[in-house]
Amino acid sequence: MVEVTVTPQSSLADRPVQIRVRGLSPSQLVTLRAWLKDEQGECFQSRAFFRADGAGAVDPGLHAALGGSYSGVWPMGLLWFLQPDTLFRRLVKRDVAGSPFHVRLEVFDGLCLGADPREQPLASCEAERWYVGPGVQRVPIRQGRVRGALFLPP
Repeated sequence: MVEVTVTPQSSLADRPVQIRVRGLSPSQLVTLRAWLKDEQGECFQSRAFFRADGAGAVDPGLHAALGGSYSGVWPMGLLWFLQPDTLFRRLVKRDVAGSPFHVRLEVFDGLCLGADPREQPLASCEAERWYVGPGVQRVPIRQGRVRGALFLPP
């Protein structure tokens, strides 16, 4: 049975996570896809092609991506190379304290270039990426022409 995991499942956006796929056939060619919808409903996604090792596992921190949104060994590549489906959109988190980005990770058999709704992933999981740690207080700043936010630790 194929399984994809993200460790830790919930983390701050600037912290590294470990993505692993297990249960593949040795040397199986797969596509890892990461995607999320921002607060306006815009979809951002990345994908990378990998060949499983002799144990049937893929670890982007150890195995080089053969192509896709990036190539080479990038442990966080699937999250760093998220691109919008609509040109000229930027991934921006507006409600930094209220909710995380929910990133969906999926594994597909072979090379998966498009988002064909009929294509079913072999496995999937979800990761939470928070922009503010627990207990951090956000204080809006409005002083003359200065606008901003002060983040106070717990």
